[in-house]
Amino acid sequence: MDNLVKVTIDGITVEVAPGTSILNAARQIGGDIVPPAMCYYSKLEGSGGKCRTCIVKVSKGSEKDPRPMPKLVASCRTTVMDGMEVQNITSPEVLEARSGVVEMLLINHPLDCPVCDQAGECDLQNLGYEHGLQKTRYEFERRTFDRIDIGDKIQLHMNRCILCYRCVFTADQITDKRVHGILNRGDHSEISTYIQAAVDNDFSGNVIDVCPVGALTDRTFRFKNRVWFTKPVDAHRNCDHEKCTGKVTLWYKGADVLRVTARKDQFGEVESFICNTCRFDKKATSDWVIEQPTHVSDTSVISSNHYETFKPLPVIKENLALQEANKVELEKTEKF
Repeated sequence: MDNLVKVTIDGITVEVAPGTSILNAARQIGGDIVPPAMCYYSKLEGSGGKCRTCIVKVSKGSEKDPRPMPKLVASCRTTVMDGMEVQNITSPEVLEARSGVVEMLLINHPLDCPVCDQAGECDLQNLGYEHGLQKTRYEFERRTFDRIDIGDKIQLHMNRCILCYRCVFTADQITDKRVHGILNRGDHSEISTYIQAAVDNDFSGNVIDVCPVGALTDRTFRFKNRVWFTKPVDAHRNCDHEKCTGKVTLWYKGADVLRVTARKDQFGEVESFICNTCRFDKKATSDWVIEQPTHVSDTSVISSNHYETFKPLPVIKENLALQEANKVELEKTEKF
C-alpha cells in the first residue's frame, strides 16, 4: 500500500491508487464535495468527458510540480497526482462555470418535469435546481423531434436527450448487437436506430436505467404513477439468463408492482445489469423473494412516505429536563 497517492479535495485529504480519477477520489470521500456527473458511468468503459458538469479547479498540480492547471478540468477524465489539491464547491469559479454548463444543457431540454416519468430521480432536475439560472439567454428556437418507439418496451423522446452517450455504451458493451447510436454531427446530433431498427436485445432495457434524464423511458410504466408515490423494495429471483443476477428493485403502489429496475448505488449507477425478462415480464410479487425496503437518501423526493423501518425513529430524543421546562411554560399559558 506504499504506492498510494495523496490528493486533497476541498480541504479533505484522501489516499487513492495511482490512476484514479479526481471524481472517483471524491467519491471515496463522499458527501457534497462529490462533483455531479451526467455522462460518466463507472460500469461503462469510455464514458465521461461529454457533459462537463464535473469540472473542478486544480489549484496545485502535484508535489513535484505545484503549478495550478491553467483551466478547469473534467474530474472524470483527470487522474490524480501525489500532492494534488482540488477545489470543487469551495471555488466560486467552478460554481459559476457549472451554472453555465447547466444552462447549455437546458438550451434544448424542455422543462417538462411535471409530466416526465424521470421526475423525482433525474440528475438534471437536481442540477437545474442547484445551479440553474432563473431564465435562459438563449433566444433561438429549440430543436424538436417526434417521439419514437424503439422496440415494444422503450420509447425515445429525443427532445429531452443531452447526448451523454450512456445508452450507446451500454448497448455496445452488454448486448450482443447494438442497433442504435449517434446520428449526424454538431447541433444536428441525435440518438436513433439505424434504419428504424427495433431495439429488442435481451438486455436492451438497461438503456432506460442508465439514461440520466427522461429521454429513454419504460413504455410499460409511462404515466402510471409518480415515482414519489411508489415504494421501492429490494428483491431477487433465480433468473435463467446466465448474465443476469436477478437482483432488482420492485416499485410498489399498494399491492401492485408498477415497474422493475436494476438496483442502483449511492451515485445512481446500476450495480448489476438485468435482463428484459426480469424487467418487463415478472411483475407479480409471487415471482420474487422480497428482501427489504430499498435504501433511499433522505434528500430524495422518493423518501417521502417511505420508511425503512416498521417503527419510525422518534423525531426528538427523550429529554426529561426539556419536558419539565415545557410543563412549566404550559402552566404559564393555562393561567391566562
